[in-house]
Amino acid sequence: MRTFFCVAFVPFMYSFYYPQAAKKALPCYDFASVLKVEPTALYKPHLEASKSFNVKLLKDSKTVQKYITSGKFHKIKKSGKGYRVQRLDYSRPYMVSKAKATLEKMGARFSKETKDHAFTVSSITRTLEDQCRLRRVNSNASLGISSHNYGNSFDISYIRFNDVLKYNPKMEAALEKVLQYYANAGRIYYIKERQQSCYHITVRNY
Repeated sequence: MRTFFCVAFVPFMYSFYYPQAAKKALPCYDFASVLKVEPTALYKPHLEASKSFNVKLLKDSKTVQKYITSGKFHKIKKSGKGYRVQRLDYSRPYMVSKAKATLEKMGARFSKETKDHAFTVSSITRTLEDQCRLRRVNSNASLGISSHNYGNSFDISYIRFNDVLKYNPKMEAALEKVLQYYANAGRIYYIKERQQSCYHITVRNY
């Protein structure tokens, strides 16, 4: 009786654990479904600008590391003149050099306009896996491809300035003035995302 129990129990345990392990190995998103999602007319210019940097769609950590190693992606400091980067749980502090430089210039301009105040960067580069994880806690996260997936986009909160979470219409107006300046100069596209309380900025390959 004891022998029979052991023989029967081992296959049962194997059949229980193996599918669990296999499930964990699968990506958290369906790539075919991601590609099927059509961007809005407002968002299409952002994706076109992203693809002009010759960065392939970032699927996972491995693809990001490839661009870091090759020198294509550059680290974004936690703080700089006129900007702060909040804790990034679902994105990574790396971008292409032109995007990094543009963020730094925007921060310096904002600091000058507001006499040393700082805006807050709330999201930077995301992989498809990052995006999938974010969607689990925020249903408003993009279902399809995002310009964040190419290393040239970032978000700036319009309700957090100087590390303080508080609506500040004066600071928001100053921030939008800076964004409009760079948009008019042909260096960025931006969208005000009301559900996320941020401006989504995509740097163009000017």
